[in-house]
Amino acid sequence: MKKILPALAVAAVGIALGLYFAFGAVSSPDAVAGGPAIDTAPLQALREGDMRKLALHEVPQRGSEVAFTGADGSEMTLAAYQGQVVLVNFWATWCAPCRVEMPHLSALQAAMGGADFQVVTIATGRNDPAAITRFLAEIGVDNLPLHSDPQQRLAADMGVLGLPVSLLLDRAGREVGRLQGEADWNSASAQAIIAALVAAN
Repeated sequence: MKKILPALAVAAVGIALGLYFAFGAVSSPDAVAGGPAIDTAPLQALREGDMRKLALHEVPQRGSEVAFTGADGSEMTLAAYQGQVVLVNFWATWCAPCRVEMPHLSALQAAMGGADFQVVTIATGRNDPAAITRFLAEIGVDNLPLHSDPQQRLAADMGVLGLPVSLLLDRAGREVGRLQGEADWNSASAQAIIAALVAAN
């Protein structure tokens, strides 16, 4: 009995520390971009179909300054897109749901891409450049950037777990929403949410 109690105490401390770091990271100054809370009610009302999976943040989360590899092979950061509302999609060539989702992202870019909004696709992890090109050619997508994050540094900094993951960033580069898994990003609901975010920024 005496041996069991210390073991339980150690386990309890471990669980408490795990919860502290898990939830403390979300609310710490490093994790939150700051600024006023966002009135997400108008956006919440627009969520239908796949967009019900979109988690909208009342407090904007910080973006990332971690560099990734641009389509031309040079290093860049998401700061290149500041001033625009951005949908950042993390994907991989081996990801079956990504193959389903990518044409929807392409259609969204064709419909809404421009000075105020961009779809930014980033292949994360081990993705051979030739395989990326082949992947997009096979599904008929030619209007999305061939960015990559081979060491997964950007994905790790932004808390990406599993693929695909899509992050909605405001014009200041702060994360205002996140959707885990594939979705029809060219749906009327998705377009309405993005249009409202563009208009509000």
